[in-house]
Amino acid sequence: MTHRIGLIKGDGIGPEVVDEALKALDATGVSFEPVEFDLGARRYLATGEVLPDSVLDEIRTLDAVLLGAVGHPNVPPGVLERGLLLRLRFELDLYVNLRPVKLLAGAATPLAGKGPDDIDMVVVRENTEGAYIGEGGVLRPGTAVEVASQGSLNTRSGVERCVRYAFNVAGTRPRRHVTLCHKTNVLTYAGDLWMRTTREVAGEYPNVTFDYAHVDAACLYMVEQPERFDVIVTDNLFGDILTDLGAAIAGGMGLAASGNINPGKETPSVFEPVHGSAPDIAGKGLANPLAAVLSAGMMLDHLGEYAAALRVEAGVAGTLEKLAGAGGGTTAQTMKHSTQEIGDLVADHIAREA
Repeated sequence: MTHRIGLIKGDGIGPEVVDEALKALDATGVSFEPVEFDLGARRYLATGEVLPDSVLDEIRTLDAVLLGAVGHPNVPPGVLERGLLLRLRFELDLYVNLRPVKLLAGAATPLAGKGPDDIDMVVVRENTEGAYIGEGGVLRPGTAVEVASQGSLNTRSGVERCVRYAFNVAGTRPRRHVTLCHKTNVLTYAGDLWMRTTREVAGEYPNVTFDYAHVDAACLYMVEQPERFDVIVTDNLFGDILTDLGAAIAGGMGLAASGNINPGKETPSVFEPVHGSAPDIAGKGLANPLAAVLSAGMMLDHLGEYAAALRVEAGVAGTLEKLAGAGGGTTAQTMKHSTQEIGDLVADHIAREA
């Protein structure tokens, strides 16, 4: 089968890291047809367009999308985030944001005494509701009596499908455990909906255990006792925060991969490294491409190319172990290799394992 893969290389270091991810995909031997889209800051600054309807319609016909990064100092905050990234999530109903928090061998963690056996969790973040839907407004802006409101929308159906996905993921993992993270002691309405729904869904999965942690306590536990977590399920805002903390304990943003997923595959899912476009280092060969490579591996897993996905992760882990003796770190600079050289090392490792 040949998979039709959309490429949104984007801005800054986006094109560089996507090119290295494509090397990894080529090395797996999986057949794919790349379909590239000119989306991001360059297009917006030239034409004022962010995501035209015609382009969105073309994206709908694909099997998956690999996205590098978007953002530029000359584009106002929120334009690309809402007009491109969030619009893709909402229009394609990518209701799960999946973020592995896994410390690979050879990667460094700031947590003393912790290793790969301690840091191996998955965060399932609800991706189309919550505080990011844009509900709210401003009254009397720019005055001393300005008022701003920002609501959080949570539906039973939206919560349930996200929670069910989390339990299904847990059922494929050795520990078979789900932790709900919310703030039920303060956010009593939304928190109660999440808690009741999760308990009901948990009753359908007798082989998966379930517990709860307030999100602030979960931040503490992720640093002090990361081994207590297996699968975390949470809402859009809390998930955004927890997953960046997760990236910090699992090697940094240079290794943080993600998938914006429609589990039913009715629409193409979007996979992307979670780092920004870093325009200050664009074109200098200093970007770490491994998060983009790992995102490509997640994409392969989603497409049913399970063996190839495992080889991609093994290729990254093998490369990290090889580079650890040369100074370690999670940027191309601290690894003492260029972006391209790191991509070559990963591709070579994958090809040897094929």
